[in-house]
Amino acid sequence: MRHIILAAVLALGATAATAATADPIEGLWQTQPDEGTFAHVAIAPCGLAYCGTITRAFKGTQEYQSPNIGRQIVIDMAPQGGGKYQGQVWRPSNNKIYAGKATVAGNQLSLSGCVAGGLLCKSQAWVKVQ
Repeated sequence: MRHIILAAVLALGATAATAATADPIEGLWQTQPDEGTFAHVAIAPCGLAYCGTITRAFKGTQEYQSPNIGRQIVIDMAPQGGGKYQGQVWRPSNNKIYAGKATVAGNQLSLSGCVAGGLLCKSQAWVKVQ
């Protein structure tokens, strides 16, 4: 019986340690409005990188059932150190995928999509919801 209790305590400790060391990009983020709409994006590990999936969509203050719910908007963002990431981003308004960069500072995420080898970029400021 003591072995079972010890194993349970060790498992809880490992779970708490994992939660405490979660990467800063992990969590639920609210996008900046783009053409009148914004979304909530859940970013979580995917392989050795991080991916973000649209979980909710809004037009103004009204939530709506967007066909983009469940779509990946942040794709394979690999950590570069210092709160910086590189991967790809999908822009729903034009259905294009761009070379992406992300930087996390506290509860702010700056996400950029770039073309022409990074010479032309558009960025958004996201805010952490959870």
